[in-house]
Amino acid sequence: MTKKQLLVTSALPYANGPIHLGHLVEHVQTDVFVRFQKLIGNTCYYICADDAHGTAIMLSAEKEKKSPEEYISEIKENHINDFKGFGIDYDIYYSTHSPENQALSEEIYLKAKEKNCITEKDIEQYYCEDSKLFLSDRYIKGNCPKCMTPDQYGDSCEKCYATYSATQLINPKSIFSGKAPILKKSTHYFFALNNVSAEIKAWIESNTVIESVKNKCLEWFNDSDTLKDWDISRDAPYFGFKIPGTSDKYFYVWLDAPIGYMSATKKFCDDTKKESFNDIWTSKKFEIHHFIGKDILYFHTLFWPAMLSVSDYSLPKKVHVHGFLTVNGEKMSKSRGTFILASQYLQHLNPEFLRYYYASKLTESMDDIDFNTQDFLYKVNSDVLGKVINIASRLGSILNKKCHNRLTKIEETDKSLLLKIREKSSIIAGYYDSLDYNKAMKEIMLCADLANQYIDSKEPWQLVKTSVNEAEQVCTTGLNALIYICIYLKPVLPVTVNAIEKFLNLEVLFWSDLNKTVEDHEINLYEHIAKRLEPNDLSCLIANPS
Repeated sequence: MTKKQLLVTSALPYANGPIHLGHLVEHVQTDVFVRFQKLIGNTCYYICADDAHGTAIMLSAEKEKKSPEEYISEIKENHINDFKGFGIDYDIYYSTHSPENQALSEEIYLKAKEKNCITEKDIEQYYCEDSKLFLSDRYIKGNCPKCMTPDQYGDSCEKCYATYSATQLINPKSIFSGKAPILKKSTHYFFALNNVSAEIKAWIESNTVIESVKNKCLEWFNDSDTLKDWDISRDAPYFGFKIPGTSDKYFYVWLDAPIGYMSATKKFCDDTKKESFNDIWTSKKFEIHHFIGKDILYFHTLFWPAMLSVSDYSLPKKVHVHGFLTVNGEKMSKSRGTFILASQYLQHLNPEFLRYYYASKLTESMDDIDFNTQDFLYKVNSDVLGKVINIASRLGSILNKKCHNRLTKIEETDKSLLLKIREKSSIIAGYYDSLDYNKAMKEIMLCADLANQYIDSKEPWQLVKTSVNEAEQVCTTGLNALIYICIYLKPVLPVTVNAIEKFLNLEVLFWSDLNKTVEDHEINLYEHIAKRLEPNDLSCLIANPS
């Protein structure tokens, strides 16, 4: 394979609450992609950060009698611990409240201003008289002006994906008071999207997103409302970066949030000296890949490329868009006990099980995926425990007890099994690269089926009673098949594979090891790797509504 250099990001979690299973869909999806790229020998860095600005954070900090800086610092630590628990391996996890982000936000704003993309306008903005705050888009709800879906935010519709201004909402209500807000005049700063519409459209058409997403994005260019000037300012009081040359205007959080990808990269480059920031963000030496949910599609395929375009930074190579998570077929719900926090899951269940289950469901599309508890129990027990770990357990037991802990040699007649499994490598690699993880998992489990069928047909537990040498040879072939399966599964089950690497006394496995066999080799004692799921394990996870 031709070696590539990639910078990969997940959308920045908002620093105003804990991580839940919905967040983990994206971060597991991204982490699997990054681990695969590294496994095949590509240079790949995984960048993320907390999105740490906005009115919501300011109000939450006030409620807890903390400074915003103290509040976001605690949230960030909790986020990192949750993600770490699920094996999400960032090269850096930073914060948008950083000197690097402020400098880059100001730089991009000033470059846009130089190119006549920034304008000032007097506007009427909704104001909540009870809270004494101008209402940002996320603090006002009403009916979508396009499709009339109720309970939509003041910037976009989650049903039809229309974008609009908050003043276009039908029956608007403040989320603080539940009352209709009033209109107040204020001077705001705007980014003229039409000035770069041709560049954005060309970028979208260049295979940046999959076809179904591309068609949705291209609809915006036939809708004059979508490409209206974008409001990039907010009035004080506000927690964020002040706009240069103003005393009471702040950058809207969605201006500096995606710049957080760049500022985290800058911090990483400055601290590690591994790469040059300019090599990544200006030279086109690196492919930039963003992983996002479909609810923030237009921020990443309209506003963000507009900012990059006017400031002469590289536009992303790919924007990968996933759907939402449902639990047992419905939206996550606190009242139903299905709003599952990452920390709650980690108290009860093996995090690798969730990684595998998500991988078995994820495709390149932005279709929603469902966390079905019964399907989860069956798939984990059948695939991870029954097909993969079971090979290590039963063959390890024979070698440990009867065959001096050694792999011997592979008979010529048995090499066909390994060849069949090895021949799947390009298919499985292609599925990983295109984010069709569900297809990759099916192919890998077919390989595990082949290995188990071979072991069952040879019955090494019976052979060892009459011919230790033959039993050793069968176990050697079976465990080499397991090594190949582990290489395929390593992006999804890094901890499980690491345990099998230690059991087999192997160096760290890479994709290139598919070209090798392990013979005349001493292994270690097999130790228990994972426990089967029981129905009670799931009842602990799905809480009873209080």
